[in-house]
Parts: sequence; structure tokens; C-alpha cells
Amino acid sequence: MKIKFLKAFNGDCIWISFLDNTASPKNILVDGGTGDTYKSKSNTKGDLFEAIEEIRKTDQFIDLLILTHFDDDHIGGILRWLNKNEKDFNLIKKVWFNSGKKIAKKFESDENKDLDIEIVDEVDDFHTSPKQGIKFEKYLENNNLWDGEIVEQGSTCDLFGLKFKFLSPNTEKLYNLLKLYEKQKDYFTNGDEYDFQTSLKDFIDEESQPDFKFKEDNTVANGSSIAFIMEYEGKNFLFLADAHPSVVIEGLNGFDYNKNNPLNVELMKVSHHGSMYNTNKELLGIVKTDNYIISSNATKHGLPNKRTIARIIRNNPNAIIRFNYDLTNHIFLAQDWDGFTEFKAKQTNEFIYQWTKTI
Repeated sequence: MKIKFLKAFNGDCIWISFLDNTASPKNILVDGGTGDTYKSKSNTKGDLFEAIEEIRKTDQFIDLLILTHFDDDHIGGILRWLNKNEKDFNLIKKVWFNSGKKIAKKFESDENKDLDIEIVDEVDDFHTSPKQGIKFEKYLENNNLWDGEIVEQGSTCDLFGLKFKFLSPNTEKLYNLLKLYEKQKDYFTNGDEYDFQTSLKDFIDEESQPDFKFKEDNTVANGSSIAFIMEYEGKNFLFLADAHPSVVIEGLNGFDYNKNNPLNVELMKVSHHGSMYNTNKELLGIVKTDNYIISSNATKHGLPNKRTIARIIRNNPNAIIRFNYDLTNHIFLAQDWDGFTEFKAKQTNEFIYQWTKTI
């Protein structure tokens, strides 16, 4: 199995390729980053474009496309791709996506029109396009890509020899999405200020005080994120999209994971590009790993937060913080390395796992 965290600017785009239990090559794509992750308006090809072309040239498919939630930095690249190449649906076999129409049906409620997404021929920005297109749900249904099932906390799925356990969203977050979501809003709770000039020690000292209180992300779109555990040959991988930590913890508890029975994973894709509102000590105490992945180019919304990295290191002094961009010298101060000698920070885009099942 190969897991690649594509350069998705301030977003997420993860390409998982592997051989299934019949030795057939399979590809899973989790989100598509911003529009430029596919191709910029000036026609610069991005990592998503290159991944799709590699899949195309080897006569393979995107066997599963997971769209975790509605934010542009997660779905923008996919929509720009399909806007430019509407007939490329034949490269996709199956989609997991919580659509506004299906959520409305679940709650027997009116639809939220702000949750409508369209495939619009030859359009770059799907939110601001003056042209009319086909609703994304209808596009998926017409091309037999989607069964319309809601993906939510507590459900499981076996596919391609992989096992999935879903931690988020829960019913409350789906309901909030239906009732409160508004299109073209910035759903990042923190502002544009970076916290890189504060030392790791200062953050850890502050959060060690008895009066410190964690503030959780309360944004509607992030709360609706599909977050999941993926199991491959007995090894677990944790993908958290932009999910809220309380919901992830609730989901983990539902699968009997807790601080006394932690979840061991090969890697954890840290929620919401390292936001300090999406990772708390309770979550870090349940998930055991040395590999923490942060997907961000550190050009928007003050992300990643160094405070989040300090929490990780406080919980696990041996942590390896892995970025899909070269951010190490940008984030850390000289004194951070003097004060904490065991943790590592690296740029890592790719993980390769080769195991043989024990018979």
C-alpha cells in the first residue's frame, strides 16, 4: 500500500493505492484539495492532475472517491476536474458523499439550497459561476457512482479487503449542516495570525496550568466531516478530515477505544490542517502513533497552529510531525530543538507499506 498526501495548498488530497485481496490494483482518493490542486486558472497542473493522469495512463480507476465535506479546500479540486472534463466520470467507480438532498431526506426536512453543488462545463469556480450545470447528486446518480447512503458515526464497511470504521459525523452534526450551513463562508475558526514565534515550551507550560480550557471548533461544515479508521492487513490508519475532536472521541468510544484501550495507528492525519481547535489532549490520549500528518502549505488562516504541535509533543515526546510541504524551518525556533530533543519534524509526502499476511 502506498499513501500519498498530495500538495493541496491549504487543503486535503490523499491518494491511497494498493493491491486488493485478489491482487488487483485499487485507488482511493480522499478529497481533492483546492481548485488549483487540479489545475490553476493559468493552466498550471497540480498534484491531483498528475495523479489522475497516472491512474488513466495505467488503465486503472479511482475505485473509491471520498468527499469528506463541503469546504472548498476539500472538494474544489474534484469539482474543477469534473467541470473541465465532465465525461471523466468513467475513471470513478464509487463515491462516498453526504449530500444535502439525502441529509434532508434523513431528517424529513426541507433542503438547504446552499448545500447544492453543480458540475458546470468549463468553469473554474463552482460557487460563483453564472452558468447553470447539473446538480452534483444527479451527476453521481446518472453515472452510477453513488448509492446515496449517508456515511455517519458508528457504521462500518468492508471494501477491497479493507475495513472502515466511521467516527464522524454524528446525527447532531449532520442536522446542523442541514439547518445552518451557508455557502461561501470561511469556516475556519481561527484568524490569519500565525503562532510560530511562540516556543513549544511556552505553549506546554500554558496548557499545563489548571485553569487552561480547550476551545473546540464549532464550525458547521467541519463538524460534518467524514472521519474514519481504515484497516489494511491488521494495521490501522486514521483520517480525520476537519472533524471536531469531541465527535471523533465519541466515535472512538463507540468502537470501544478509550485511554485504557487506545487505538494504535500507523499514522494520524491531524484534523483541520493542524488547527488548535480540532486536536485536544483527550483525543491524543486515545490514539497511539508516532506519525502525525499535517496537510497545509501555511499560507492561509494561520494554519497549522504550533500550539497543536506542542500538544502532540507533550503527549508523545517521540512524535514525528510530518508535513506535506517544507515547513520545518518556518515553524520551529532554535530553542524548540534545544528544549525538545526527541521529537522530529519532516517533510513527508509518501508512505509505503508492504506486509505479508500470516497464514
